[in-house]
Amino acid sequence: MSTPTQTSTITVALTGNPNTGKSTLFSDLVGVHQQVGNYPGVTVEKKTGRMEYGGRRYRVVDLPGIYSLAPRSPDEMVTVDVLLGHTPAVDPIDVVVCIADACNLKRNLYLVSQVLELGLPTVLALNMIDVADDEGIAIDVDRLASQLGIPVVATQANRGRGVDRLKEALSAVAPAAFETETPFPGPFEHEVVRLQSLLAERGIGTSRGQPISRFLVRRLLLDVNGYLQKTLLGDDAELLETLREARDRLAVAECGVPGVEIRVRYAWIGRVLDGVVQTPAEYRTTLTDRVDRVLTHRFWGLALFALVMVVVFQAVFSWAEPLMGAIDGAFQSLGAWIEATMAEGALRSLLVDGVVGGVGGVLVFLPQILILFLFIGVLEDCGYMARAAYLMDRAMVRVGLSGKSFIPLLASCACAVPGIMAARVIENERDRLTTILVAPLMTCSARLPVYALLIAAFIPARTYFGVFGLQGLTLIALYAVGMLAAVTAALVLKRTLLRGQAPPFVMELPRYKWPSPRIVVMRVFERASVFLRTAGTIILAVSILVWAALYYPRDTQSVEALPEIQRLRAELASLPADDPRYEQAEAELDRELSGAYQRQSFLGRAGRWVEPVFRPLGWDWRISCAVIASFPAREVVVATLGVIFDLGEGVDAESEEGASRFRATLERATWGETDRKLFNVPVALSLMVFFALCAQCAATLAVIRRETNSWRWPAFTFAYMTTLAYLAALATYQTGMWIRG
Repeated sequence: MSTPTQTSTITVALTGNPNTGKSTLFSDLVGVHQQVGNYPGVTVEKKTGRMEYGGRRYRVVDLPGIYSLAPRSPDEMVTVDVLLGHTPAVDPIDVVVCIADACNLKRNLYLVSQVLELGLPTVLALNMIDVADDEGIAIDVDRLASQLGIPVVATQANRGRGVDRLKEALSAVAPAAFETETPFPGPFEHEVVRLQSLLAERGIGTSRGQPISRFLVRRLLLDVNGYLQKTLLGDDAELLETLREARDRLAVAECGVPGVEIRVRYAWIGRVLDGVVQTPAEYRTTLTDRVDRVLTHRFWGLALFALVMVVVFQAVFSWAEPLMGAIDGAFQSLGAWIEATMAEGALRSLLVDGVVGGVGGVLVFLPQILILFLFIGVLEDCGYMARAAYLMDRAMVRVGLSGKSFIPLLASCACAVPGIMAARVIENERDRLTTILVAPLMTCSARLPVYALLIAAFIPARTYFGVFGLQGLTLIALYAVGMLAAVTAALVLKRTLLRGQAPPFVMELPRYKWPSPRIVVMRVFERASVFLRTAGTIILAVSILVWAALYYPRDTQSVEALPEIQRLRAELASLPADDPRYEQAEAELDRELSGAYQRQSFLGRAGRWVEPVFRPLGWDWRISCAVIASFPAREVVVATLGVIFDLGEGVDAESEEGASRFRATLERATWGETDRKLFNVPVALSLMVFFALCAQCAATLAVIRRETNSWRWPAFTFAYMTTLAYLAALATYQTGMWIRG
């Protein structure tokens, strides 16, 4: 390791158990100077930030919260690789800050003992010292520092207390490697040296020109679960046999793995804590204990949880509406202003329909994301989120998921974009990925305009038993279709692509505390900026591509030669400008021109080309074209159908007049030149079922790409949901026509 100069940047790694306030302390250190991404090749989040103190620059890396450096999952392996300097995306670590819960010091020092074996300069942040004081736990910080041989700083991260002392301790630490005494007995260390020499000869585990570290060899010997063994040794039979023989010798020497590690580390912890911690003679019932008697109760806990979820759902679904409407209205006004100030042409259409429409389509999601992560931030910071996962685990485990998947899936009923982003609270990679892949199946608000219009147009307004309306029951059934599909998909994924031994659901229930407004706001800002920087750019690009497909080829000559266009132009020319019929004739001409250009466009041609594929679903080329156009965002299907069926682009699905005109037009539509009606109940149901299950949202696919760090999973999501939607719509239409006779 190179020794940094006074002007060079020192890289600091933050590590610690979950629920120790590590992320809060990270935000205290770096403030808004932080970036969020993914480590290369994995879905584990990477958070880095920068700070300055005492004339030095620091780069701070917030590592995933873990209980041990025994790598059994990608997040634990990422932590080990970063600390060992094996990650090209992160500079070699100069100093490590271990964050420990002052109330659970014995358990937290287990990780600290492993970190010390790395030989990196280390500082211990003893967090939540105020809670320890309240519970009557007295800690001699100076004695602990003396017995550990490293600086120890007492902090209260949620209030920013002790942060300056921590920065001072960092500036005083000499960033150079040091030797620490291992707690393992001689026979174990003898096997470590032998195996290290053999692996170094074979070039295994080397990084940046350095041979495999002794720490990693220890972990390899102790790795009975096989994760690290597979990562380092692969299928090398000779090395696997050597490893097995080493473990056999350790068993004979009464150092059998993995039990030897637990024994020696807790013996070391006992020596370190001797005379350091004083606890009350009798256990004190805390406020957390009293509150949990209600919030984790089988009945009252679930009832209160349901109430909290209703509030969150209504907030994301309803409270965001005024802001979303304001954003949408602002961009519509901007588009209207551009139309009024620019001459008609491709550039104006690009700006209005592509750029302004695309940016508006991005920003319109922002209120939902802000409100959702505001609630998530508050619930996480106060300690309730862990209780919610605990309460829902029993139900979720039946579909192969854990309780942590419930809130992201619930949020997806408003919008899959913030729901998928909320899946970051799930540590287990398989559960997180499964949740992300099934979240788009939950019925989001973008589907409601389609449902509302088609149900009102084609589902009879009958009432059963004087209470249950057929139209309302149809809407409930569509929601149920999405939920049932999500449950089924989760079961299938957990038994096929994402199969594997499900880890036990172990979650620490942190103490309740008042959430820090500063930390909550910072997290909300962070999530919003991530969405705008990443998903937003992709959505804008897709919007422009869709505009191009709807606009080109712009053959004005052939459109103007159409008999209907010539008739309408002649009729308009015959009317004086002050004639009351002039405005109506002008609007009719605009609608006809829009429809003609739409049918002539590449997207319109694609609708005709794929008509044979969708004909078994009861759709003609016009419905097919509208569905194709709605793949980037399902909300556009209403406007696209309006254009296709010569209603113009200004169809307002929410207005009574627009909806009535829309329904009447669809009811009159026929197949080609025949008298056969295009729309009926089976066609409407097949279209709604298709929209209930299909992946028609570029924003969702873009966020899946962002969250999984790969295009493979959004492609898979699009493929399986589109196939499922097609088959379900096919079965719905064919069954409906069979019943009709």
